[in-house]
Formats: sequence, C-alpha cells, structure tokens
Amino acid sequence: MAGIYIHIPFCKSRCIYCNFYSTTAYSNLQHRYIDAVSKELVIRQPYLKGESIRTVYIGGGTPSLLDEESLRNIFQTLEKTYGLTNCEEITIEVNPDDITKEYLSLLKRFPINRISMGVQTFDNELLKFINRRHDAQEAIHAYHLCKEAGYQNISIDLIYGLPKETITQWENDIKQVLSLRPNHISAYSLSYEEGTPLFQMRKKHLVQEVDEQKSLDCYNLLMEELAEAGYEHYEISNFCLPGQYSRHNNSYWERIPYLGCGAAAHSYNGNEREWNISDLHLYIIGIENGERNFQFEELSSEMQYDEYIMTALRTSKGIDLTKLKELFGNERHDYCLRMAEPHMKNGKMEIENNHLRLSRIGIFVSDDIISDLFSIED
Repeated sequence: MAGIYIHIPFCKSRCIYCNFYSTTAYSNLQHRYIDAVSKELVIRQPYLKGESIRTVYIGGGTPSLLDEESLRNIFQTLEKTYGLTNCEEITIEVNPDDITKEYLSLLKRFPINRISMGVQTFDNELLKFINRRHDAQEAIHAYHLCKEAGYQNISIDLIYGLPKETITQWENDIKQVLSLRPNHISAYSLSYEEGTPLFQMRKKHLVQEVDEQKSLDCYNLLMEELAEAGYEHYEISNFCLPGQYSRHNNSYWERIPYLGCGAAAHSYNGNEREWNISDLHLYIIGIENGERNFQFEELSSEMQYDEYIMTALRTSKGIDLTKLKELFGNERHDYCLRMAEPHMKNGKMEIENNHLRLSRIGIFVSDDIISDLFSIED
C-alpha cells in the first residue's frame, strides 16, 4: 500500500507563522499548475512500483481555492493512472471561510471522504493577529456545514503558544473544539520558522516567544482534557476518537512509501527521498518541458535507522523492537536499548508488548530522548 500527496501552493493571504511553500500571487496560473501536477502524476507512476493507493492527501497552501475544473483534472488523473478502488481515505485541507453549501456540493462530486480544517484558534483577537481570514463563528459554522453535507470524518487543526495567549484562552479553545467533537484533532505548538513574518517580528522584539513552562502547561492541559473526552493520543500532536486516526499521516510515521506531486512536494520510497523545487514557475516549466526540477538523496542505513526511531517514537505504539531487529540487525537493536536504558530508569520510557515507547512524562522531552537514540557516526 502507498499514499499520494498533492501540494496546492495558492493562498489568498499568508499566515504570519507559515513556512510551507505557498504564494498569494499567480492565482491565474491555477489551471496551468494543475495540468502540470496531473502530468507529474502520470510520468511518475512507476515510482510506487505498482503499490495500491491507500490514501490521497491534498494539502497546501489552500486547496479549498481549487475550482471544479481543477478538482476534476486531479481525480480523473488519479483514477485513470492509479485507480482508487482500494483507497480508504482521501483528504482535502480547507479554510473555514471558503466553506459554503455550494462549495461542499462541489466537493461531494468527487471521492473526498475526509476534511481537514485549519481553525488554529477560536479567539478572534488571536485569529486577527496571525492573519487568518476567518473568525471563530465562521469556523464553527463551516464545521456544521461540513457535517450537514454528510462529511463524518473531519479533523480540526489548533495552535497553542501564540504570543500573549493566556492559559484561559487556550482552555477555551479546547472546550470549543470538544463541543464540536470532531473525529480528529491536530494541535501544534507555535514555532518561529526562519523566513516567516513571525520570525522577523520576534527578531525585531515586536513579539515574545512564550516560555517553555507555559507551553508545557498548554500541552499538558490538552492531553488531560482530550483524554477525559475519550480521544486517543496516538501521535505527539494528534488525537482521535477511537479508530479515527489519519491514515495518510500515519503512513509517514510507519515509513510507508508515498509520492508527492506539485511544487515543494516530497516523496519517499524506503531507500531515497525526493523533493520538487519550491518555485511555482520553475516547477510548471520543468514539468511542461519534461525536465522535472527536483533533488533527491539516498538514505544510508544510519539515516533509515534514525528516521525509524524518530517517526516510531512520535506514536503511542513506539518502536516495534522485533521489527527494529529485522530491519537493522542485532547490533542496532542492542544499541537502541542501551541508549534507552537511562530513560527507562528515570521513567521517561517504557517497554510494553515488545514496543519501546515514551511514557507520559517522556513525551514532554521527546526531542531530547529521540536524539539520544540516534546513530553515532564514526
């Protein structure tokens, strides 16, 4: 089984924290861009070596800016080139202010069965600060419209640790999302990525990053409230009602091959990783001329081991020690356990059913633990 990711780089406006490749210009190039993406889907069909497509994820950017012609082009190409008979999950990311009954009626013409909605916060002042186009009421209304349209599998994205955000504001966000009770919730700590307006604002001392303890308090509150509400904490930043995890994102953490098409999209086949150029025009021109602009790297045994450790420890299941030994041998298996031993002694890691995983307190220092288990190159 394999997955396909399609990147849509167009946005009406840019959020101050976003470091994903996108553009607020060139919306007139939408159809030409989608033609290029469809051509890439066709010419790169051999990449997945005949594996059945289990998931499709249309992300961005703002995929909810796509019109009927673009969506039809994408899905006709997917069906003709790969077949979607065995596809369990097809996700599209949407902005709340793009959601209308008319647009949902359009989406229902295609085999999309999962909606990922970027809400980020239900606080109107914070939404304005981060330059989101919707307000809280629009987000709530958009969610209900999706439910009324028949979409049962809906995910909501939230961000915590915003400048000047109080614990009370974050608690209100959690209460509001739980009142909607979506199948899936993704919640991320705000990061200051170089090249973003937010990064520049911090550099100029216009905003101050929240302290580590406050961020931990927000995360702890999130885990407690969602657990009490019956959500499974299946990955560090992701929660779901029983069995409603994101099949597509889970494939990343389980190292399942995926093909990424579009500007800046990444692909992975187990042995190497590829990524397309992060430039709309050069991407289009390259595909049109049959000379795709991309880079790739072969993954050494050490790199594959490190990726396995990093992705597995992000999940509640943790590292399958039997699989670790099968993939990387006894020496690497023993090394992993040896490096994990101090963390098990202090209660930050545990072994259950032959899976090595982070404990509740270990989640708070996951980055440090993961780096400790990485390979040591000679």
